[in-house]
This record gives sequence, C-alpha cells and structure tokens, in this order.
Amino acid sequence: MKISVSQEKLNTILGILAILFWGTTIAFSRSLTEQLGLLTTASWIYLLSGIWGVIFLFSKPGEIKKTFRLPLLYLIGCGILFVIYTACLYLAIGLAVSREQVIEVTIINYLWPGLTLIFSLPILHKKGRITLIPGIILAFTGFYLATAQSGMFSWEIFKGNFQVNCLPYLIAFIAAISWGLYSNLVRRWAGHAEGGAVPLFLLITGLALTAIRFMFPEESYWTPRVVAELLYMSIFPTFLAYFFWDRAMRKGNIILVASLSYFTPLLSIIISSLYLQIVIKSSLWIACALVIIGAVICKFSIVDNGKRKNI
Repeated sequence: MKISVSQEKLNTILGILAILFWGTTIAFSRSLTEQLGLLTTASWIYLLSGIWGVIFLFSKPGEIKKTFRLPLLYLIGCGILFVIYTACLYLAIGLAVSREQVIEVTIINYLWPGLTLIFSLPILHKKGRITLIPGIILAFTGFYLATAQSGMFSWEIFKGNFQVNCLPYLIAFIAAISWGLYSNLVRRWAGHAEGGAVPLFLLITGLALTAIRFMFPEESYWTPRVVAELLYMSIFPTFLAYFFWDRAMRKGNIILVASLSYFTPLLSIIISSLYLQIVIKSSLWIACALVIIGAVICKFSIVDNGKRKNI
C-alpha cells in the first residue's frame, strides 16, 4: 500500500510533535524522581501510559484486530527493542553513582539520533553522502557544548566515574543502539501496515520497569502536584510521543524527523532552564546553531537509492 503525500506530511508532523513532547521530559521528571524515586517514577509513567493505550485500542472498533494482524517480526522484534531501550535507559540511570554520572549516561543515550540515520543505510536501503559524518559530529558537538557549558558535564569527572562504575555507560550505549534499530525496523517490518502496537509495548515496558523497581527499593512521597505531573508525563511525553514517533518512523519522512530529533536533548536543556528559572548562557545559543547546522547537513546527506522493497 502506497503512502500518500498528505499522509506522509501528517505523520512527519506527528514525529515533530513527539520531539517537542520529549523536550519537556527532564523538567517534569526531575520533580517526580525527587519525590517518588527514579524507577518508581518510570514504572508508574509507563504503566499508566500503557493503560491509556489499551483504553485507546478498545475505544476504536476493530483496532485490537488490526494490532494482532501486524507482522510478527514487528510485534516481537520491535516490542523487544522497545522494552530493551526503556529498561536499559532507566537501569543505567538507576545504577549511576552520582548526578554527574546520570548526565553522562544521558549523553551516551543521545547517540541514538545519529545511529538512527546510520542504520537507515543498510536497513532501509538509503544512500548516504560523505557529508553525513560531519553532520552527525556537528549536531552531537552542539549537544555536548550545551551540556558542558551549563556545568552538567566535565571530562575529569567523566573519567573518574568511568573508572569507578563503567556498567551504566555500557547499558546506556545498548539503549542507544536499541532505539536506533527500533526507529528503522518499524519502517521495514510494518511500514505500510494498519494499526500499531505501541500501547502494548508501553504496558509491557511498565511491567518490566516495575520488576526492576523491586530490585532497587525507593521511598516515595505523594502529593497532588506529583499526581498532576505523573498524569502529564504518562500522556504527553510517553503515550502520545511514542505513538506519534512510531507513526512517523513507519509512514512519515524518517530522515527529516530523525535529523530533527537532534533537537530533543537541546530542547530538554532549554525547557528545563525556563521551568527551573535558570539563566540561559550565550554558549547555549551557539550550541543550538551547531545542532541546527548539523541536522540540516544530515537531512541532505541521505537520499533514497531507488530500492523500495520491504519498506
């Protein structure tokens, strides 16, 4: 089934909305994790988002049937990658020995936009120009500069943390690889299929994170603000964002959206600065310019080579 131009544009817009929603994650999740604990917060967010997703499936006639008619490779393969990504990310953060190491594993996790573009070459038969390499480097350098200049990252602290506890870095890298693969394989395995299995992926992820939470007991303090923030996180940056991203990767302009995804960590820093009333330094705007230039270069460095089979 061929995707119309209007459908592709709509799904591309949904992917951009997912990026915007993900940009609010750090600002809101910081408040939650300080009161509930990291893994408790994550398990509740994904359990609730999975419940919203299941309600969504049952509210649309025939949607459940469409979900279980999806290709088996997509349901099993992408489902496993989805759970691996989320579990590894939160496990890496949970195993971090300090706040500095949390930032460092987050940086490693944000290798996934570049990996998504790189994996699109063999998986989706895209053709890459040599300019893709400097594009990826420029975009990631922008994110690194924003993090370093904001005082969130230091090479000396990084080396010390790595020597003490290297496991979180490895797990974060596995998370980045998993999401880069997921973003391409959903297109290859279910690009033109109807329906989607994100609600099921979210629910299974919530159950997996709940199991991990029992391995790392945490104290939680519930307030009306915590409940409100938890509801926001479960609906917008989780259920809607992952649902929109899945649609964009399957039926949108995957290269454009993947290139724009470099803005996700930068948006997180900017929105967190505004939400927490922190003055934004001039270096952040330089970093923003680097991300923009890198994303544009990446966008025009990958083209189709005419192979449309299995996509």
